[in-house]
Amino acid sequence: MTLSFSANTQAALLLTAPLIDGATDSHPSLLSPTEYRKVCSLLSRFDMQPSDLVQRSSAELPEQLKALVDDSRLRALLDRGFQLTQALERWQARAIWVTGHTEETYPGRISTRLPDHAPPVMYGCGDRRLLELGGLAVVGSRAVDDWLTQYTEDVGRLAAQAKMSIISGGARGIDQASMRGALDAGGSTVGVLSDSLERAALNREHREFILNGQLTLVSPYDPSAGFNIGHAMQRNKLIYALSDAALVMNSDFEKGGTWAGAIEQLDKFRLVPVYVRSKGDVGKGLEALRQHGAIPWPEPTRADDLLQLIEKQSAEPGSPAEQLSLL
Repeated sequence: MTLSFSANTQAALLLTAPLIDGATDSHPSLLSPTEYRKVCSLLSRFDMQPSDLVQRSSAELPEQLKALVDDSRLRALLDRGFQLTQALERWQARAIWVTGHTEETYPGRISTRLPDHAPPVMYGCGDRRLLELGGLAVVGSRAVDDWLTQYTEDVGRLAAQAKMSIISGGARGIDQASMRGALDAGGSTVGVLSDSLERAALNREHREFILNGQLTLVSPYDPSAGFNIGHAMQRNKLIYALSDAALVMNSDFEKGGTWAGAIEQLDKFRLVPVYVRSKGDVGKGLEALRQHGAIPWPEPTRADDLLQLIEKQSAEPGSPAEQLSLL
C-alpha cells in the first residue's frame, strides 16, 4: 500500500497531528480542531486552501492569519516535513491509511453529518467502503457481566444475519462483545478507536477480519496515541455519525463516556434514533436516557425484523413520540 493524499491533507497533518514516531510525542503546540477550522475559514475568504500555508511564504498569506496563529508557531508546525515523512513510512508499513477532511476518501457520513465537528484527518486500517454503509451502533460500558456479554454478542450476530454492520468503539466490554458477535457470524464491523490504532491494526485476532473485508478500524487520533479520556469522549459522536441507529446496552447515571455520548446525541446532534436495552435489569442510567427521549429496544429476534426496524427509523426519525408510534 502506498500512502497518497493531497497537499491540503499534508497541511492538516502538519498543523494538527502529533506525528508520534514511537519514541517521543514531543512537538510544537498543535492547532486544536477549533483553531484549525478558524484558519480554514479565514483562508477561504481569500480564495485559499490549507495547502497554501505549505506552498506560500508568510508574506503571501493574509495578514489576519497572524491574529489567529502566531507566525513562529505556524512555521514551527509546517517545518515538520521530515517528521511527517517518518510517520508516513511507519503507517505504510502497518497498512494504515490517512485521509483529510477535503479528500473524496474522507468518510462522507462524518463530513456531511458533522460539518462543524469533523476531525481534520482520519486514520484507518481496512476497507473504507464499510464507513459508508451505515449500520447499528452498539455502545455501553467496559464492566459487564456474563449475561450482558452474551446478550450483546447475540445482537451482533443478529446484525450479521441482517447483513447490517455493527459500529462500536473497540473497547473491552460492550464494544468488543458486539463486534465479536458480528464478526464470528460472518458480518462486518467498524471500530472507531480513541487510542492505539496501530496496536489494534497489528493485533493477530484482527488481521484476518481486516484482510477479508469484515473489519475496518478508524480513529481521528494519531495511530500511536495512548488512552486519553477526552479523546474517548470526543470519538462518541463519530460512532453515531457512521450509523443508522444506536443501541445503548448499559450506562452509568450522569457520568461516563456512554452517558455523555448518548445525551449529546439526544439533546444536540440528533443524527440517529437512540435505543436503550429494555430486557433484564436496565438500571438507573438507561431509565434516565429514556426520560431524555431514548426509545426502548423492541427486542427483534429475526433479521427481517431488525432490518425493518432500522429502515423505518432511518426514513422517518421524527420526534421520540413519533418514533415510538412506528414500533
